Amino acid sequence: MVDLAEKEMDNPTFRSDTVLSDVHLHCPSKRHLMVRLNAVGQPVFLSYFKLLWSTEDLASGKHVREITTGREHQCRSGDELCDKDRSNVKEEGELNSEGVEALLDDDGDLEVVRRPRSASDLQAEDLLRDIVCPVILMKGKEDAFEDEEQECTCNDVVKIEHTMATPLEDVGKQVWRAAFLLADYILFKRDTFRGCSVLELGGGTGIASIIMGTVARRVYCTDVGEDLLAMCEQNVALNKHLMEPGGGEIKVKELDWLKDEFCTDPEAPYSWSEEEIADLFDHCSVIMAADVFYDDDLTDALFRTLYRITHNLRNSCTVYLALEKRLNFTLRHMDITCEAYSHFRNTLNDLESLQDGKMKYTVEPIKLDFCQFLVYERIEQL
Repeated sequence: MVDLAEKEMDNPTFRSDTVLSDVHLHCPSKRHLMVRLNAVGQPVFLSYFKLLWSTEDLASGKHVREITTGREHQCRSGDELCDKDRSNVKEEGELNSEGVEALLDDDGDLEVVRRPRSASDLQAEDLLRDIVCPVILMKGKEDAFEDEEQECTCNDVVKIEHTMATPLEDVGKQVWRAAFLLADYILFKRDTFRGCSVLELGGGTGIASIIMGTVARRVYCTDVGEDLLAMCEQNVALNKHLMEPGGGEIKVKELDWLKDEFCTDPEAPYSWSEEEIADLFDHCSVIMAADVFYDDDLTDALFRTLYRITHNLRNSCTVYLALEKRLNFTLRHMDITCEAYSHFRNTLNDLESLQDGKMKYTVEPIKLDFCQFLVYERIEQL
């Protein structure tokens, strides 16, 4: 198995429908540990995603300003380094301008003299994001990740098993930015979600549900596909210690948007019991989904599922949707467009203007000025 994985990583082959998430490239882990091959032969990696404060801080009510102040100080330090470097460049430019001819070689070509790397350069470089590469777990070296495990305390990281490249139908096995954005909002508004019963649609690797599980009473993390749901269940088990202080519970269940009913087959591994369905309808007050709007047919199916579930809820419900606008150049428009996002917005508008006498939906955008609690790249397209 290891030999097969090594060969695949040494000579990667990407098909036309291969999709890659870049979240794992810019996380605080120095390495990514390949732990196994999944049922369809895809390499599965274990990554540590850093929390900017621990669950103990959350429980004690430590204010976020203490965290952000430290980060602002770091940014200011980086600015000072940049200003110093710019002044150095300016000074060198003034010196070099006195004798341009001295920088020409025998043929008259300009010789560029590079400035020696100073201590400030190295400090500034440390503030930039590091691009990290995967490490394959070699046979007999199971302690390859031991040093990094020792660097991370139990309460300041989220451990996630995931893949790095998949066909479009398996994108749920990767980690996506909008899930981190949703996780940030959950931690920022943790008092809002405390003690709630929550349903996540398209939970994927489960990172948003895991963060929600630190404050909510019960979370139903749903998706489709036994292999994906098994990975999600494994991630829930890896992070069980994060949920124990608040007593939260996460149940991994199958929920296919293309079907009108819950899976209740007792022989299916992630099916629903009648009691769980009743509990969902009686107590659910929050539904969430992150980065699930990339295919128009699936977007339509998701909104149909949203309508069907909210219509059966006993209480009013708030739905939180997070996504990343992915810009693409299309030959049809001969321009850069974001068709998946446009279809999402149009469908959302249709839901808001729905007048069937049964349900009423209101839509409100959330400003992204809340604090960042997980280390990832919060880009403007989120």
